[in-house]
Amino acid sequence: MQVRQVHDIEYHLLPGTARMTTDIVIERDGVVTVRAPARMTPEQIDQTVLSKRMWIYRSLAEWRELNGSRINREWVSGESFMYLGSSYRLELVPEQDEPLKLKDGRFCLLKSVVTELGSDGASKAFAAFYGDKGQERLARRVAYFAPKVGVAAGRVEVKDLGYRWASCLKDGDLHFHWKCLMAPLTIIDYIVVHELCHLRHRDHSSAFWNEVDKVLPDYQRRKEWLKVRGVELDVVSQDVVHLKPQP
Repeated sequence: MQVRQVHDIEYHLLPGTARMTTDIVIERDGVVTVRAPARMTPEQIDQTVLSKRMWIYRSLAEWRELNGSRINREWVSGESFMYLGSSYRLELVPEQDEPLKLKDGRFCLLKSVVTELGSDGASKAFAAFYGDKGQERLARRVAYFAPKVGVAAGRVEVKDLGYRWASCLKDGDLHFHWKCLMAPLTIIDYIVVHELCHLRHRDHSSAFWNEVDKVLPDYQRRKEWLKVRGVELDVVSQDVVHLKPQP
């Protein structure tokens, strides 16, 4: 990797690949990274970055704005966590038969999970909870919306997808991030429809968004909610957002 600068934009140039297009990303820490086709010279890459400078300026401003609303959570009783758009207080309990339960309007987490396994163990308990609850719920919503989109979906899985809310595989399987279960039901439906429409159009072309609009005429409102509020949907301190231009 080498650090380059073109005008007032500093970026990290990653090793080239056989890809045909140049990928420009605002990383978790706000660093601009670029991965270009191996055939391109550094000077040609500089020109490509320069041609995208307005997108880079806007995206960096958006990164700063979104990260300014980060949520700092602690593993103590009284802390709040989201589930299906509602906020529930955390209570550390001395004993129960599962690491984490949603009971009597509270998230009950075994105190020993925090004391013995720390933040990582507590985060995994929440991820497992959302994954377990999300599997059946998301499968039902996929089954409900698939006929409306006019597609047949494959298997539905809930897992950690890093920075992505969901993904649509070539074989028709759909993967959803467990963090989706923190969002309101209307937003979950938007994510489901978004991925189902990718079974018809793999890109984000006008044809793709037309398909989304047919099923969810108010998708723009839901999309904007996810863009602005999505940073809040996490169980750990969130201080960075990953931004990448859509095709």
